[in-house]
Amino acid sequence: MISANNVALAYGKRVIFKDVNIKFIPGNCYGLIGANGSGKSTFLKILAGDIEADRGEITLGPKERLAILRQDQFAFDEETVVNTVIMGHEKLYRIMAERETIYAKTDFSEQDGIRSAEIEAQFAEMNGYDAESEAAVLLNGLGISEELQQKKMKELNGSNKVRVLLAQALFGNPDVLLLDEPTNQLDLQSIAWLEDFLFRFPSTVIVVSHDRHFLNQVCTHVADIDFGKIQVYVENYNFWYQASQLNLKQKQDENRKLTDKANELKEFIARFSSNASKAKQATSRKKLLDKLNIEDIPVSSRKYPYVAFKPERPCGDVILEIQGLSKKINGACILNDLTLSVRKGDKIAIVGGNSLAKTTLFQILAGELAPDSGSFRWGGTITSAYYPKDNSGYFTADLNLVQWLGQFIPPTEGESFSRGFLGRMLFSGDEALKKTSVISGGERVRCMLARMMLVGANVLMLDEPTNHLDMESITALNNGLIAYPEVVLFSSHDHEFVSTIANRIVEITAQGIIDRRMGFEEYLENEEVGRLRDELCQSHRALDL
Repeated sequence: MISANNVALAYGKRVIFKDVNIKFIPGNCYGLIGANGSGKSTFLKILAGDIEADRGEITLGPKERLAILRQDQFAFDEETVVNTVIMGHEKLYRIMAERETIYAKTDFSEQDGIRSAEIEAQFAEMNGYDAESEAAVLLNGLGISEELQQKKMKELNGSNKVRVLLAQALFGNPDVLLLDEPTNQLDLQSIAWLEDFLFRFPSTVIVVSHDRHFLNQVCTHVADIDFGKIQVYVENYNFWYQASQLNLKQKQDENRKLTDKANELKEFIARFSSNASKAKQATSRKKLLDKLNIEDIPVSSRKYPYVAFKPERPCGDVILEIQGLSKKINGACILNDLTLSVRKGDKIAIVGGNSLAKTTLFQILAGELAPDSGSFRWGGTITSAYYPKDNSGYFTADLNLVQWLGQFIPPTEGESFSRGFLGRMLFSGDEALKKTSVISGGERVRCMLARMMLVGANVLMLDEPTNHLDMESITALNNGLIAYPEVVLFSSHDHEFVSTIANRIVEITAQGIIDRRMGFEEYLENEEVGRLRDELCQSHRALDL
């Protein structure tokens, strides 16, 4: 168990937490949620002892061990992958190192013999003999092959380093596990493995994630950071969302009724306070008015942008025809003879383990990259809008946001139009005058979505648009794409996002595509799709041989 007692933190005049009192109980998984900047990651660091609160204390159960998912990908570059995982249990790793040092001695003394016996007892108690096999199980589950497990961390790419650091946090069954965005850079198979692991995990878990499906699968409780406080709800994210919205609506309805009653009393008092025959009734109503207590509903830190894509015209019969598209990058085959026909009403999720393949396809369709062979053709009625995964190229000029968006608005519109559009995307007042050089990743995404909305396109292409967004912006974009009446082609690692938008799934594999007109949940459970995927994989292995 871990608890926070009267914890408070402020940065200057900005209060992050005020008198937080909360207990996290073993056997429960808590989803820590809140708007960007509300203090989710900060609170995890306070719990881990990485930063100190201004006031209050953190209490960890006696002899309990805490583990946290570390974000520094370069901290273990000179260590092997397996050693990096075992280092998640610091005490065990120290014992292992001392054990190796003693047994490496050529002049083994009597005192060394006594110490080695003590070490062996501790080593066995901490399950040290199974440490390497346990590390291997975790790494395999997270998609790190046996070939990579003996390499040094510096030899791994960024995605695999993140997986190793996650295995490090999970290693040794810590009593309290703190996870900050654990699904980042994980494929669907690894996320499913992690969901199952956490579902069976017996200790305390506190997790920050923008993946709503993941929170729904693993959380027994939701700890909501808002108004400078943390309130715990039993059940998962969907239950929290419904309960919080209901609670807010009830308060608003109560206030509305009280306000209407107050206005009615004020009107009576104003009309009859000078009327002698009604003076007694006016006085009585004045007393009732004084007793009315209209609560000030606190302003939430959560803000939802307005995301609505409105096509200027519907799609015609021909939308997009792709024939035999192939592309190699640095000698590796990324797309292989891809053929696809897009139809009216399609909302196609492009899925698959190779993110470069998906990005390459979008870049070709957007005209940013030429295929090595094959062709594609857009219909004559089609206007497309594209959101690239890497949007940094759009923000190189030293402009404020009003000037930046002004590049994409019609010449007949002025600054007030830009400001109005930016306000809908949560850049109001001075926020609209921020320089593009200082805005965050999430703010860049919102700017790019505003740019897309201005196009009036009838085909939207979005490559991982949920990266960097907070939960509120993801929800707004999710709802906007559900409501959009025309064609969408998109990729995303957000399970809920894909499940609620896509009506067709196109999976890119190394040996071809799997194309099914069905929802994502049905696709994942479809036995025929599973068999076809296995056949494609076996065919690819045969070609490799």
